[in-house]
Amino acid sequence: MRNIKRRICFLTLVLGFSTFVRSQETIEAVEQLLSQMTLDEKIGQLNLLTPGGGIATGSVVSENVEAKIKAGQVGGLFGVSGPEKVRQAQKIAIENSRLKIPLLIGSDIIHGYKTTFPIPLGTAASWDVGLIQKMAETAAKEATADGINWNFSPMVDIARDPRWGRIAEGAGEDPYLGSAIAKAMIKGYQGSDLSAPNTMMATVKHLALYGAAEAGRDYNTVDMGRLKMYNQYLPVYKAAVDAGVGSAMTSFNDIDGVPASGNKWLITDLLRNQWGFEGFVVSDYTSVNEMIAHGLGDLQTVSALALNAGLDMDMVGEGFLTTLKQSVAEGKVTEAAITEACRRILTAKYKLGLFDDPYRYSDESRPAKDILTDGNRSLAREAAKRSFVLLKKQEGILPLKKKSKIALIGPLANNKNNMLGTWAPTGDPQLSVPVLEGFKNVAPKAKISYAKGANITDDPDLAQRANVFGTRVEIDERPSAALLKEALNLSKEADVVVAVVGEASEFSGEAASRTDISLPKSQKRLLRELAKTGKPLVIVLMSGRPLTIAEELELPASILQVWHPGVEAGNAIADVVFGDYNPSGKLTATWPRNVGQIPVYHSMKNTGRPIEGDNFQKFKSNYLDVENTPLLPFGHGLSYTDFSYSNIQLNKDEIEQGESISVSVEVSNTGAYDGEEVVQLYLRDVVRTVTPPMRELKGFKKIFLKKGETKTVELTLRPEDLKFYNAALEFVAEPGEFEVFVGTDATADLKTSFRLK
Repeated sequence: MRNIKRRICFLTLVLGFSTFVRSQETIEAVEQLLSQMTLDEKIGQLNLLTPGGGIATGSVVSENVEAKIKAGQVGGLFGVSGPEKVRQAQKIAIENSRLKIPLLIGSDIIHGYKTTFPIPLGTAASWDVGLIQKMAETAAKEATADGINWNFSPMVDIARDPRWGRIAEGAGEDPYLGSAIAKAMIKGYQGSDLSAPNTMMATVKHLALYGAAEAGRDYNTVDMGRLKMYNQYLPVYKAAVDAGVGSAMTSFNDIDGVPASGNKWLITDLLRNQWGFEGFVVSDYTSVNEMIAHGLGDLQTVSALALNAGLDMDMVGEGFLTTLKQSVAEGKVTEAAITEACRRILTAKYKLGLFDDPYRYSDESRPAKDILTDGNRSLAREAAKRSFVLLKKQEGILPLKKKSKIALIGPLANNKNNMLGTWAPTGDPQLSVPVLEGFKNVAPKAKISYAKGANITDDPDLAQRANVFGTRVEIDERPSAALLKEALNLSKEADVVVAVVGEASEFSGEAASRTDISLPKSQKRLLRELAKTGKPLVIVLMSGRPLTIAEELELPASILQVWHPGVEAGNAIADVVFGDYNPSGKLTATWPRNVGQIPVYHSMKNTGRPIEGDNFQKFKSNYLDVENTPLLPFGHGLSYTDFSYSNIQLNKDEIEQGESISVSVEVSNTGAYDGEEVVQLYLRDVVRTVTPPMRELKGFKKIFLKKGETKTVELTLRPEDLKFYNAALEFVAEPGEFEVFVGTDATADLKTSFRLK
């Protein structure tokens, strides 16, 4: 044993030394290159362009890209993919520019590359960080096979307003879970060796607070105090930095009145000086230029503001390229600041191995063997079914028998165009499996009849806005009454009705905010009429956000939330509906009763006049027209089986500062099916110097239990789990009582307590 320990120590020293040597070599190589560069060439490295004709992610396309690369005026490209095209771009830089500096090749790979996984809000609902890491590894392998070495992901923004369309792209409302997922994704993308041909540089975005845009309206202002920032919104970004993320992207919103792309407190004081971030910072699409509309000056002024704030790379806007040299001459920025930004970008290129081999991501043999493989699609199917959340179960309906006579109804029941979800620009919707096909694959002996039943929406204006990236909403030429009649006729002849309804994929995502997050009227009418038939009803609900479904929840139906499930959508949905997999997903964002409740989330604070129970009380903090409680709480998710919790215990009743404490609980599967449960631990700091949340998620574990089985589950509260940022922004744990809640969702009432000395 002693010899083994010595070997481990020796290897650790060797690996540490080799890492140090590589770092020193990189530093020396970067400094040598910087010494040869002109001011124009340094500025050129700060310029990120998109040539168009590739992957569309914005409204501006760069001009004269090839000439600019030859002139040393481009540091990176995005919207370019394929080994041959990437090789051509690198060849221009290597063979035609003076210093032969290779290009960064970036892309938005949000939930898979060609193999599209469920939207991130869906994958987060799996509460399976190992699975999420594996998805990121697969996405990196596919993307690098197609020439891409830099990913604009993960998006870690905490979002507590489901009107905001980009809630679909993140992990939901909670910083503890969001941090765990961010770390897993970064590890999956970047691996242990950033220069390996199957890993890529990750980007944490959007720095910062983007998910708190006022009124849930995209790109809108954010007004937030430092205490709320540090305790609730910033931890996810810091977790990404701690995980070693290679780059960071600024957000579109302002912070304390200064847009993020020009905010020195954010980029330099917080990100670099407080958190120790060593990578480079890129703006979001034209966000530097957009500071003009924010009211901060002309292009030269805002470009200088951004550089002086610590921004390193300007995405698409070209304000750096066209104004920084003049700003140096006028003393508005220094060449030293430009050199420092250039240094960070060159360092990233060295870490990616691009100087050793600029064509390392241009192996034309890789796409055929690494992209959309059977194994990758199998993982997408597994990820999808683990993301589904059983919102409601009507006894005796699910799972369906595979020999049933099924009326499969709904505008999303045989629809490839909406399976991938928002922000899947690298995926092909026509390669997705629609629900009808999945049902036939999984239950070939079932008698399945299909009818559309209703349009996704009957509103042509809404349809037009959703169809920017192709047809997502198609309004049938037949009258709505005819669609409904066909569906009802099929339903009368069936044993069970499965209605696949919800949002079109582009009803959520970027620039897809909504004030009405209920189902469109056409679909609400369809569900009401199907319920009246008296046939057993299953509602398969697709969306990129929490919806207001109070009416639908009252229907005599089981409701399965499937988000937008990705390329294997239909197969995964069928796996769950027919019982080949028992749903285990849990919500990571609270579902409101109506939009007037927003924001509503599990870690809200108490008031000086809290309501007792659910009944209205005058002069207490409640509404006249609706309960305070949400429609569906954070962490909610049912199973075909049932679980019970008992015998919660702590290994100590009192702990010292810096000590951990162990929490154990017995979980039993009391139902008729084997299944998985996400055991959730919530903590309440009873008394402290700044008002505490009523409870905060501080631990979780996903377990499998056979029917009738009981397991003792242990969770550990670490010293940092008891800490918070106080009024002086010090990260401290204050002595006093802490309450611990363990259960199946954020309303868990099994509790115990301990004291911190």
